[in-house]
Amino acid sequence: MANPRRVVIDNQRLSPIINLLKKPQAFPILLSFFLFLTWISLRLQHSSHVSSSSSHPKSTLNSHPDLKVFDDDDKVNLVRFGLASLSPARKDDRGWLLDPVILARDSQLKGGAASCVSIHVGEIRPGGLRGNHRHHTCNETFVIWGAKTRFRLENHEVDKGYAEVFIGEDEVAVAVSPSGTAHALVNVDPVRSTFFIGCQDYIQNNSSTSDYKVWNDL
Repeated sequence: MANPRRVVIDNQRLSPIINLLKKPQAFPILLSFFLFLTWISLRLQHSSHVSSSSSHPKSTLNSHPDLKVFDDDDKVNLVRFGLASLSPARKDDRGWLLDPVILARDSQLKGGAASCVSIHVGEIRPGGLRGNHRHHTCNETFVIWGAKTRFRLENHEVDKGYAEVFIGEDEVAVAVSPSGTAHALVNVDPVRSTFFIGCQDYIQNNSSTSDYKVWNDL
């Protein structure tokens, strides 16, 4: 059973607040209070959004609904496109069609091939590796698709000296490797083959202009 004395004390404590709420000026006071709480809530949401955006840098192409952007894509000079809807890579229902040099340039990837003086098309079967070398006399642009693929690019701004990402089997990726930068493609898919186009702006006639087996862990 409630203590009558405590009830009386509690009522005495609340009576000034109750009397205030009965007065005409109570409404603007309450309105100001709720507006202040709303402002605090919006500021907290904005701060959270800014923090999230700064910790996950996005490509300038993120206005395209089919572009998937991951944290390390910029470290490997790569952009990727899903194939479920229209995008700069897939422009109609027939599938995707692109110019590697133009798409890399429009994606603001710097250091790729200025033109396709030399071009090669290849397959990498499950568990296979291509690249793991460094060209000193040409810039190169890649288009990669078909299977889950690890793409590694030399990057001395990263502690390990390189950065790498994984490209999904439902994606097509465009990446660039500037002259003097090592690169490697590894098929990590258990079933599918990786396919790629390599576009170079200088013909490699002499193997002495390239370094091979750059990484021992591949």
